[in-house]
Amino acid sequence: MFTVVTAERIQLSPGAVLRVPGNWQDYQKLCQQLGDRTSPRIKYRPGEILLMSPLPQHGREAHIIAMVVIALLDYLQLDYEAFTPITIELPEERGIEPDYCFYIQNWVAVAGKNRINWGVDPSPDLVIEIDVTSYTDINDYLPYQVPEVWLFRKNQLLVFFLEAQDYKLQTSSRIFPDIDVSKIVAETLKIAGDRNTSTAIRELRQKLAN
Repeated sequence: MFTVVTAERIQLSPGAVLRVPGNWQDYQKLCQQLGDRTSPRIKYRPGEILLMSPLPQHGREAHIIAMVVIALLDYLQLDYEAFTPITIELPEERGIEPDYCFYIQNWVAVAGKNRINWGVDPSPDLVIEIDVTSYTDINDYLPYQVPEVWLFRKNQLLVFFLEAQDYKLQTSSRIFPDIDVSKIVAETLKIAGDRNTSTAIRELRQKLAN
């Protein structure tokens, strides 16, 4: 499959990442052209538009890690709202599509909403990003002030906290401070790979219950 980006058609081969110069208006036109399609993913940085066509591995890992988060939230009896896919935009400044995002402390602010007003409503409490194709830059989330970002890269979960105006790599999660989330994610992904996703999540829930 060839990469094609025209006024009538956008097509990227699986795993492809395309960087093109562009302004906010160009980004908005591409978003309108893509409509409700989930692929390719699109991101806007000042002066640059990035397009990425996810591999199947990308979606599978995002789903499993999100299911781990849901299992942990249920275990701790924490309320939440979750969104995927979702586009987070700061008009004229940035646009990004996280793989998954969770409102936990701020779930009340977005409960029942079909649209989130970025700049008025709070940012997600947790964002999950899968980086298979070197598309993700943790600093893309700085303008949105997302307090915690999980980046899964090279079979490793990296947990970042927003501190002042920078993201710092951590050894634990603020949301799950007493749980080794990196270990749980690694174990769950291994079971899912050896067997299947449903078995991996069932076993995780059973382990937490015991």
